[in-house]
Amino acid sequence: MAESSYYNPYTIFEWPEKIEPDMPWMSESLTTLAGTPMWDELTREQQLDLTRYEAINFFSLNVHGIRELMSEVVMRIHERAYADVSEFLHHFIGEENEHMWFFSRFCLKYGGKLYPAQPTLQADSVSHLSPVAREAIIFARILIFEEIVDYFNAHMATDEALPHIAREINRVHHQDESRHVAFGRMIFTDLLGQVARRDPAEVPAVAAYLESYLQYSIGTLYNPAAYRDAGIPDALALRRRALEHPARLEAHEEILKRTRKFLTKAGAGRELIA
Repeated sequence: MAESSYYNPYTIFEWPEKIEPDMPWMSESLTTLAGTPMWDELTREQQLDLTRYEAINFFSLNVHGIRELMSEVVMRIHERAYADVSEFLHHFIGEENEHMWFFSRFCLKYGGKLYPAQPTLQADSVSHLSPVAREAIIFARILIFEEIVDYFNAHMATDEALPHIAREINRVHHQDESRHVAFGRMIFTDLLGQVARRDPAEVPAVAAYLESYLQYSIGTLYNPAAYRDAGIPDALALRRRALEHPARLEAHEEILKRTRKFLTKAGAGRELIA
């Protein structure tokens, strides 16, 4: 599919000089204040500005996340352990590089910037685990990133309220990520199976780290800089309120539902955490 579905990202998109000023750039239901009184308290101008800056944040997260996962894959592409999938990994790296290009182009052309990379969740707590357990965690991080992103892509690809270019970027990325998610699930399941056979006691530690990573990933969507750029005061306090609001906690569960179901089926769900 990676070969037969190939497209040229540098020619497939039509980039308008400007985006219509009255259109949101991110689906309003996917913003970090959706469903809360904080959203209703904003003026319409602030609401639209928030969709724009959160779209820039979301695409910036994609750029930084892709760069991180590409570096991990490049280091492994010709290792013996991954010989059977090496050819696909070449396609994977090529596609991810192209994704990084069109996400960054949108941010720079229409937003004038990328938001800086946010601090990464360190893996110190699992540094004592076996090499194969650490490999499972690395590929799980890649998978979690892709699954969360794909949740947003799939929704925004069909949101007629968004500008055409925003819909198209989300649609194309969703199309490619379906393959990447399938691949990531296969690799993680295999690696976790090796962990379970070698030392079953390591599996709960893997599960605990991945639960922390899920929460970390959700938190990166709530960027105080986006609130400030949208003209909303007390950005740090707003972030705390939003992250704790029941409507947002429900939204988080919906975003993570598919991933949690997979991790449970694979044997690394949060029910293993003491």
